[in-house]
Amino acid sequence: MEKIKEMELNDGLKIPSIGFGTYKLNGTDGVEVIKNAIDMGYRLIDTAFNYENEGTVGEAVRQSSVSRDKLLITSKLPGRHHSYKQAIVTVQESLFRAGLDYYDLYLIHWPNPRVDLYVEAWQALIELKNQGLIRSIGVCNFIPEYIERLIKETGKAPSINQIELHPYFNQEKQRLWDSEHKIVTESWSPLGRGNSILKEEIINKIAKTHKKSVSQVILRWHLQLGAVPIPKASSSKHQHENMDIFDFELSEEEMKGIFQLTRESGRNNKQDPRTYEEF
Repeated sequence: MEKIKEMELNDGLKIPSIGFGTYKLNGTDGVEVIKNAIDMGYRLIDTAFNYENEGTVGEAVRQSSVSRDKLLITSKLPGRHHSYKQAIVTVQESLFRAGLDYYDLYLIHWPNPRVDLYVEAWQALIELKNQGLIRSIGVCNFIPEYIERLIKETGKAPSINQIELHPYFNQEKQRLWDSEHKIVTESWSPLGRGNSILKEEIINKIAKTHKKSVSQVILRWHLQLGAVPIPKASSSKHQHENMDIFDFELSEEEMKGIFQLTRESGRNNKQDPRTYEEF
């Protein structure tokens, strides 16, 4: 298996070009799955306050065969804790819960524009980075106008914007905007949460051509878009398979074929950041 390539963020932190999602991986079973993923070779591990498994991730880190300084652990701030003081305490509590001294990445999970406290939350993350509790700060599900406001009011751009991104929702405009502003795009739900994407004829045809699985083709598509996918996989087989995507390349025609599967209403759960509120 080819070595996982790295990407450099706008603040100098280098991250792997594929990560591991942990949503719904909880308790002892979750520890075992995440530990196995780390031992397998994953180094970028994604969790969130609202996943209620920061402790699970921390325990997996301690039980794994890899030292903490070789890992990059991400967590996320929930919408109900956007006020400055709450955000500060939430990150501290997140670290206590995980048993970690710092997070490598910490993101605002959703902008919650109706509440309109995301700038306060961002100011708190800037302060926590200055204190050394976070190495790099970013956002999730932010559209350009919200990021522009963060930059205008604080002078600090996010290093990452984690967004819903898969063949049914390719987020072309957002990805290009992120890239122009030196913000790395991360893909959540990169395989479409097991929906009909995996049965698409064009992707299956490409998979046969390259003698790869459908999931591998989709994850390779993310890489060639310049995005960092963070798939979740419980089995060792799928964990290994999802990482084994660096020894082949999709042609321009194959990329276009997958690209054309996008839909205007391609979001899985209609979670539009302009209206969706996460608490």
